[in-house]
Amino acid sequence: MYNFTYHRASGLRQATNLLGKLDEAKLLAGGQTLLPTMKQRLAAPANLVDLNKVEGLSGIELQGRALVIGAMTRHAEVASSPVVQQAIPALAHLAGLIGDPAVRHMGTLGGSVANNDPNADYPAACLALAATIITTKRKLIADEFFTGLFETALMPDEIVVKVSFPLPKKAAYEKFRNPASRYALVGVFVAKRPSEIRVAVTGAGTSGVFRVPAFEEALKKRFSPKALDGLGVPADGMSSDIHGGAEYRAHLVGVMAKRAVAAAME
Repeated sequence: MYNFTYHRASGLRQATNLLGKLDEAKLLAGGQTLLPTMKQRLAAPANLVDLNKVEGLSGIELQGRALVIGAMTRHAEVASSPVVQQAIPALAHLAGLIGDPAVRHMGTLGGSVANNDPNADYPAACLALAATIITTKRKLIADEFFTGLFETALMPDEIVVKVSFPLPKKAAYEKFRNPASRYALVGVFVAKRPSEIRVAVTGAGTSGVFRVPAFEEALKKRFSPKALDGLGVPADGMSSDIHGGAEYRAHLVGVMAKRAVAAAME
């Protein structure tokens, strides 16, 4: 690991100021992605700004027809929350599938969303549920927030504060996991909203999380696994590695989508 300077922010304003004025600064939330990449010398930030002592960045609250979760809320808290389990059971289920117990007790919603790892779970939930990512500067809808592989619309001095998830009529998440890392080889989140159906895929695309309009149109006509018979996604644009080729991942997208629809109907 390279040398760096550690800064413990005591408040959100201080964290924002540090992030804006320091050279090569990175935020430290749960550290489940940043610290391993630093240990492997794949990342070498000159400054780390720790958010763990900043008050008001965690918590789960039902606000009208939306579930609002603070950026520093741990995955384990989302998975075990009675509020989440009642409001959006699929989101609690997703959080419970992330990594292992150690990862779930340290990793945060905001860190996952801001990092936008192509195999992460939360980006699929945000996209399928039409979530709004609330930052220190503005509100961004999920369709505009995720811009590419490990890329988001966040500005250099912008911090995710919380995420607002509109309550769906039905929703489910199905994930084909890498047996070692528990990352999504392919994960599909399906949400039936009052005015639309949204299907979001993680783990499969070379550009990160994406929606499948053909699946959405078919499910809007008939919300059933059979509505997806004969439909698929092209292998072109799918990731290919030692864990699975592009054609395999393309096939898994269809399989996981059908499973997610079936789970949502239960």
